[in-house]
Amino acid sequence: MAEAIATPMNQPRRDFHFVFGLKPQNEPLHIAFFLALESCRQTNEPSAIHFHYRNEPHGPYWDRIKPHLTLHKVTGSMLLDSARYQSNAEGRFIVAQGLNYAHEADVLRLEILRDAGGCYADMDTLFVRRYPDQCFEHEFAIAEENPLPNSMGILAPSLCNAVMFAKPRSRFITRWLDDLPQSFDGSWSAHSCQAAARLARFAPDEVSLLPWAWFYRFGVSRAALTNLFERNAPVRHDVMSIHLWSRLWWSEARRDFSDFNAELMSEAHIRSVDTTYNCVARRYL
Repeated sequence: MAEAIATPMNQPRRDFHFVFGLKPQNEPLHIAFFLALESCRQTNEPSAIHFHYRNEPHGPYWDRIKPHLTLHKVTGSMLLDSARYQSNAEGRFIVAQGLNYAHEADVLRLEILRDAGGCYADMDTLFVRRYPDQCFEHEFAIAEENPLPNSMGILAPSLCNAVMFAKPRSRFITRWLDDLPQSFDGSWSAHSCQAAARLARFAPDEVSLLPWAWFYRFGVSRAALTNLFERNAPVRHDVMSIHLWSRLWWSEARRDFSDFNAELMSEAHIRSVDTTYNCVARRYL
């Protein structure tokens, strides 16, 4: 495990947390996940990169990044009420596709930030620029994503839990965790991103909102993913990191959001093909 970098007294600690490997790792660590960790390491000057896992990754990319990580073995289970998956079509789809481990990660990331503080980021993040120190000084900070349809099909505000900053014992995280058993309905994000937006309206003094473009300028749409993986679009100066929305395109069988898939992403492709993602990612190879 890597030693923590000493932090100057006039700067906050820059601890980063990632959650991965909650399901068995049957394939070597994918280059996209390696690049999430490596781009964080090269861009953000982290005090430590904390890697929380149940099943340890393997493969050449894991061997390259592991020495730079502080490893934390996840024990126990943090799954929410599994019976609620049967209450709606989205929940049944999530179970059928084996995606319910992501809901465990929703809980785990909040518990990690509540106990340790720092920055949580999803493993399908590509870091572009150094996150400002001010992000680590908020009691809790998060950014909006595109509005999502609620249970009635009406677009509602959503605060994306793919990147979050917190101090230990954040009041808002405690509020959010207390709300999870009631808000979880088996759908993808009613208990997470949509619940965060709802709770923030009642506790605005507990939440700092960061610019959405810092993390989510490439949003959830076929056009945005085409710009990211098939075209070479400019990356504006206000982009701090890029969220890849990997669940929408990872499988070759899923084509509703993108014709790109994880099997097409390789080191050779990143080095040789000029797309928006590749031109940023190749800096870290």
